[in-house]
Amino acid sequence: MKSNRRKFIKISGLAVGGLAVSPAIHSFGIINRSILSEQIIGHGDFRYRVHQEWGNLNPATTPVNNCHEMVMDTKGRLIMTTDEPRNNIIIYDKSGKLLNSWTLDLASAHGLTLFDEGDQEVLYITDPNSGKVIKTTTDGKVLLILPSPKEIGIYNESDNYKPTETAIADNGDIYVADGYGSQYIIQYSPEGEYIKHWGGAGDNEDQFATAHGVAIDKRDPNNITLMCTSRGHNSFKRFTLEGDYIDTVFLPGAYVCRAVLDDDILYSGVCWSRLKYLNRTSDSGFITILDKNNKVISNPGGTAPVYENDKLRLITQDIPLFNHCHDVCVDNDKNLYVCQWNANKTYPIKLERV
Repeated sequence: MKSNRRKFIKISGLAVGGLAVSPAIHSFGIINRSILSEQIIGHGDFRYRVHQEWGNLNPATTPVNNCHEMVMDTKGRLIMTTDEPRNNIIIYDKSGKLLNSWTLDLASAHGLTLFDEGDQEVLYITDPNSGKVIKTTTDGKVLLILPSPKEIGIYNESDNYKPTETAIADNGDIYVADGYGSQYIIQYSPEGEYIKHWGGAGDNEDQFATAHGVAIDKRDPNNITLMCTSRGHNSFKRFTLEGDYIDTVFLPGAYVCRAVLDDDILYSGVCWSRLKYLNRTSDSGFITILDKNNKVISNPGGTAPVYENDKLRLITQDIPLFNHCHDVCVDNDKNLYVCQWNANKTYPIKLERV
């Protein structure tokens, strides 16, 4: 058996190069996460230096439970949701300095979407446990609370409603993903009036297995679509803005969260991957990055993407830097900020583009 010192040297070299670390090595927990800070991860043109301590704050005064999602406003501020009721919203500058925090006293604040209405930027916050979707100003003033599908009669009383995400079209229409509930995408007007819904739980192409996220995809300005997450299917499913199914982007091994679109690139946190017996495995997250044709081009923290006959081979965690990646935010320098669920109450990690 090789010495622990030789194993450490071998693994450190692989981490620096952004190459593969054996899942077997991961399984035995040989790597200490702290040695990966400041290392380079990722593939091709999308490689990143890890700044693991970037978002650390004082847990006594600004605690977090799970860091769910993050957006950047036009002022360059990084706004994040947490399910810690004392501060549902934490606002950083790009250096990692705390600028502000506020709360709506939500016990499970989850999804966070930023929308520019022209005269102001607003936030849409989802809370699965209370079934609330709340529109606020960036400093926490409540502007609108959407009616639940039970209130408007499209769900039965016995149906679960646990919204996880929103997306806002250019005309102001609001799309709500009922990701932890009955698996529908529900469309509302800007004023909160019900328009239609589609999807539901199932394995048909137009159905979902955890409709965790929804995003407006404008990469083709002549064909704007909805990119909907079907996390249990390891997929994104594309729909028209009217709810007609288009196709599926299959990412075998990756339990993706929401799609984050920036220029022609799609980024997503991967909450789990299929490390053991192809089952969903705890503490196996990474980031996946897709090009404008929805082909994976880099997996920071994960295995390098390989296509055979135009089909993506299994992708999994490769370097145990992350626990469960829940969201990624892209700044104007193309650096990434990673929010994690079930990560021992840790703060976001910065990935500096190199």
